[in-house]
Amino acid sequence: MKPLRSAIILGLLVGMQGASSLAQVPKPDPLRGDGRVSEFYTWSGELSGPPGRLLRREPLPATLGLANAASQERILYTSTDGVDGKSLIAVSGALFIPKGTTPQEGWPLLAWAHGTVGIADICAPSWQARSYRDVRYLNEWLSQGFAIVATDYQGLGTPGPHPYLKVRPEAYSVLDSLRAVLRDVPGLANKIVIIGQSQGGGAAFATAAFAPDYAPELDIRGSVATGIPYLAPKAIASARPSDIHKVDRTISYLLYIALMAQQSDAGLKMTDLFTARALPVLEQARVACIANLENDVVSACLTRANALLPEFEKVLASTLPSLTYPSLKLRQPIFVGKGQSDQDVLAANQLELVKDACEAGTTIEAHLYSGLDYSGTVMASLKHSVPFVRKIMSGDPVGAVCEPHAE
Repeated sequence: MKPLRSAIILGLLVGMQGASSLAQVPKPDPLRGDGRVSEFYTWSGELSGPPGRLLRREPLPATLGLANAASQERILYTSTDGVDGKSLIAVSGALFIPKGTTPQEGWPLLAWAHGTVGIADICAPSWQARSYRDVRYLNEWLSQGFAIVATDYQGLGTPGPHPYLKVRPEAYSVLDSLRAVLRDVPGLANKIVIIGQSQGGGAAFATAAFAPDYAPELDIRGSVATGIPYLAPKAIASARPSDIHKVDRTISYLLYIALMAQQSDAGLKMTDLFTARALPVLEQARVACIANLENDVVSACLTRANALLPEFEKVLASTLPSLTYPSLKLRQPIFVGKGQSDQDVLAANQLELVKDACEAGTTIEAHLYSGLDYSGTVMASLKHSVPFVRKIMSGDPVGAVCEPHAE
């Protein structure tokens, strides 16, 4: 009787565990940017089991693809909600397989973390066309022999809000995209590099920081980040532009941050944060992708002086813990590329992150590119980041560069 009783108890425990992991897909909310995408993005049933499983795949339209890919698919997979840290959610993305003969051990994997696109579902890179810069950049990595899995991040494409810039949701979305394709797609190797730009640069750093505890089975060799933000309280001053009376398209980011803050505080009033001049543009931020929103900010002649109210700084300060990396000490090396003329994420802010992370014990190869802005740095950095990635994938040592000179 004892073995039978034990089996029954074990079965009940497993059943209870499975029941606790069931989750319902959230209902779409247009005020949080949901909708206007295909049915592919909405999983109609319950979600269960461990995170990092493919739910479905479909061919990616050629107009949304990459020329150097032999095959390209839109994917939907399970992940852990990075906001509450426990619920199971669906996240979308894309998978690109390079041309050529599959290596015997499988294609090494590059996890691409994209920059700011917006918070509405239609801004998801797997749904709309990627920028010409990103297409060129990702095609180069395909030509280097990497398969690419590119998450859209939690709440982009799929129902539910996109928690813009929150580091844990970004990291979980990246890590579970890797788990999903390694588990369910043949011909891929558990040899990984994480690469990201802007919001994705932060996601790349955060992914490396969360991976040892959340996904220790993944063999992440290192990371590459360009335009990486540093939003720790001590560093926030270096992230602000000096001229608050200049028309500033980066106010778009602040509008997205305010809407992200409202996701966790429904009582937060936007009229307390923004002027009457800025409020109509804020409403556009709910549904507009970044390029259009930046145009709206410029058309409205918004400056930090005429758009922001003093209460905004308090709200920003309250959100900083969720935007701050859990650790500055990474187990693997990271390449950081910064443009000296970057106005989106100021070089001073990025250099402060490099300094602090180096002091924490992270191996960083940092490069500062003279005369280049936020976008120009992406392609220019390839001349240094490709050799860096070759080193880390081969297990060769990387020399630390913590105080880069403009080049």
